[in-house]
Amino acid sequence: MSAVQRVPKGSVLKPPYDEMFVGRGKRRKHYDVYGDWLHSVDQELLAQKRQEADLLFQKVGITFNVYGDDDGEERLIPFDAVPRIIPHQEWQELCQGIAQRVKALNMFLHDIYHDQQILKDGVVPAEQVCANQQFQSCMMGLDLPGAIYAHIAGVDLIRDDEGAFRVLEDNLRTPSGVSYMLENRKMMMRLFPELFANYPVAPVAQYPSLLLHVLKESSEVEKPCVVVLTPGRFNSAYFEHAF
Repeated sequence: MSAVQRVPKGSVLKPPYDEMFVGRGKRRKHYDVYGDWLHSVDQELLAQKRQEADLLFQKVGITFNVYGDDDGEERLIPFDAVPRIIPHQEWQELCQGIAQRVKALNMFLHDIYHDQQILKDGVVPAEQVCANQQFQSCMMGLDLPGAIYAHIAGVDLIRDDEGAFRVLEDNLRTPSGVSYMLENRKMMMRLFPELFANYPVAPVAQYPSLLLHVLKESSEVEKPCVVVLTPGRFNSAYFEHAF
């Protein structure tokens, strides 16, 4: 998705950050193996594989609806054979930063429902919190196990023109989308197994078990029963609920 960027007259618009290339045709080191493979693979075969992915997604029902879309049209999840590769060291730094951010967000929510010191200090205007329709006055003074209010966080990341990661927004109200990522990975491994033989790709299949562990740890019951509540199959995220 592109957006129109207004710049002062006479100024030069910087090119966006390129994940794969530095300058003119020079690949970033962590894209060398993939770049060689992409250059050697037949483009018709690549197009055929994309079509195969779309048919499989359609058959399994891996679709979503866009909130606010009056047409209510179901869309297939996007599948791209060109992955975004994040080197291990960069990923480690991202993990530390995101964990720190989610901890801060939970501390913010704990403060909002207890002492409200951040409001008293004027850091955040009180009306922005207390007048918000999502503010739950019945939560005031209620202590939660581990002081965790947001058990699942969707932190949307983008890169700036220099390649630094920036947070676009934080989604804390049970964000959806992880099932599409898991299915996309399975599809990539099915269609292009040779890539995973050449790259030490970190696994993602353990996510559901990690989620279950977090939810169990959030209960004071010794062996809690964890369930999924869904509005039903007409909900835009129903595939994820079923998943």
